[in-house]
Amino acid sequence: MQKRAFFRLRAARQRVAGMTAQQTEHPTEPTNMDENLNFDTLAVRSGSLRSEFNEHSEALYLTSSFCFGSAAEAAERFKNSDTGYTYARFTNPTVTMFQDRLAALEGGEACMATASGMAAIMSVVMAELQQGDHIVSSRSLFGSTLGMFSQIFPRFGITTTFVDPSDFDAWKNAVRPETKMFVLETPSNPLTEVADIEAVSQIAKAAGALFVVDNCFCSPALQQPLKSGADVVMHSATKFLDGQGRVLGGALVGSKAFIMEKVFPFVRSAGPTLSAFNAWVLLKGMETLSLRVEKQSANALEIARWLEAHPAVKRVFYPGLESHPQHALAMRQQKSGGAIVSFELKGDTPEQQRANAWSVIDGTKVCSITGNLGDTRTTITHPATTTHGRIAPEARAAAGITEGLIRLAVGLEDPRDVRNDLAHGLDAAQ
Repeated sequence: MQKRAFFRLRAARQRVAGMTAQQTEHPTEPTNMDENLNFDTLAVRSGSLRSEFNEHSEALYLTSSFCFGSAAEAAERFKNSDTGYTYARFTNPTVTMFQDRLAALEGGEACMATASGMAAIMSVVMAELQQGDHIVSSRSLFGSTLGMFSQIFPRFGITTTFVDPSDFDAWKNAVRPETKMFVLETPSNPLTEVADIEAVSQIAKAAGALFVVDNCFCSPALQQPLKSGADVVMHSATKFLDGQGRVLGGALVGSKAFIMEKVFPFVRSAGPTLSAFNAWVLLKGMETLSLRVEKQSANALEIARWLEAHPAVKRVFYPGLESHPQHALAMRQQKSGGAIVSFELKGDTPEQQRANAWSVIDGTKVCSITGNLGDTRTTITHPATTTHGRIAPEARAAAGITEGLIRLAVGLEDPRDVRNDLAHGLDAAQ
């Protein structure tokens, strides 16, 4: 048995050795793919690469490096590292499949995967900007992003002006001669503010600035910012792209020139790399992306309407509600309101608001108390003390994040059970 296994393995190696350099640069790609496939088909089929074994499911390449047929081939690969696989810090077939699939879903030319969403943000800034450059950004950002722009990048001479995402005059007035980048998160975390991507894009282009849009809350299943004028789309793949809270990941999607000539050299050298295993998990997550997000959005709308009618709730933030300030824009720009519902509780003082919010959160048994989102399981958190707890109180106040605010990331449970879960604490708060 061992001898037969040995000879089969040797024969396989000989087949690989006999392949041409072109064949070994990338695994064999399926040749029967139509370029005009629809979104759900692309989510399942695009980006797939097959080895000489012609496997059906995407292969997981757990290796730190790749071998070469000769010293000359090794030298060529290291010199031109985008033409073949060299070292897993910057080239891996499984990661390539993830990148190609996400680029297809977002309608971009190329994608660079990173270890997390925050690694993606770091990579796009470090790849494009230098000391003395200036960013204009929406003030409504994920807490860690806000902290990076306001506390970390200034140490390297990169400053940021924060503006109301819906105030176009504010975007225009914030532009300086040294402005090189616009950053927008829409819908925003956690208040689901929706900004007009096309309108902000026109201002960015007039300023000669790279326009980066964080598409985490919608995912390409609901919104494709590149089609509305964004230059780069940014993702925390940890969220809806995975969809089951299993792994970390991030990504940047844009033109091939920007991704390969600017982002790739930075990722290659600095190493904020997506692991092959995480890429493989994310690939499988994207196969069900459209189904999950559609159902989660429907559940979220039902829960948002119920919350809006509850006497303990002061206000509900959800783009799918007619009461949302940017409802009409959201319905034009997105396919649905998404899966994130934030709501503010009543209370005479900030201390009372926090007590009420914590009581609602602590009273849940179905919802998971965690800062993550985009999961099949509904999650609940208190942004003022978790996701935005490390930013200055003034910045939280400017962003509208009060002590009574709760963020609910709706999953795939029956929405009636989620409503009943929330009702215990809400009734007590009332």
